[in-house]
Amino acid sequence: MSGMRNRTSTVVILALAAAALAGCSALGRAVFKQPVVELRDVRLAGLGLTGGNLDVVLAVYNPNGYQLDATNLRYRLLVDTVEVANGAVTRRNAFRSGDTTIVHLPVTFSYAGVGAAGRELTQSGAVNYRVLGEITVDSPIGNRTFPFASAGRFTTVNARIR
Repeated sequence: MSGMRNRTSTVVILALAAAALAGCSALGRAVFKQPVVELRDVRLAGLGLTGGNLDVVLAVYNPNGYQLDATNLRYRLLVDTVEVANGAVTRRNAFRSGDTTIVHLPVTFSYAGVGAAGRELTQSGAVNYRVLGEITVDSPIGNRTFPFASAGRFTTVNARIR
């Protein structure tokens, strides 16, 4: 009888622990708000014989009541429908609670890779672009990875060479 009571107690304790863990997990998902990523600028950083460098500037707003630390940021830069660059930033970025943080993505491209989009830029002076990617953040409730996408129009009139 005592063995049966111990077994029942163990089952009840395990069931309560499982329910508590499931509740904490659901609460953590409900409390986490996805940061908002906005494309702020694309700057021409330099040109060479075979290609150039861009500085893609993102603004990341953290709506959470706690700091998020980005551990990985992967991105793709598309001009019209052509991918001209991709990469990852692995340095840590701290996104403070209720604040916007500026993140710079160094992008290297080749003229050969730009192809038709480059011809359009030289003919019309403008091209449409998109930045797609995902950010992994470390938060008090664990690592979260979320996608981002933003678009704009790059014109040679507004190009700034740094």
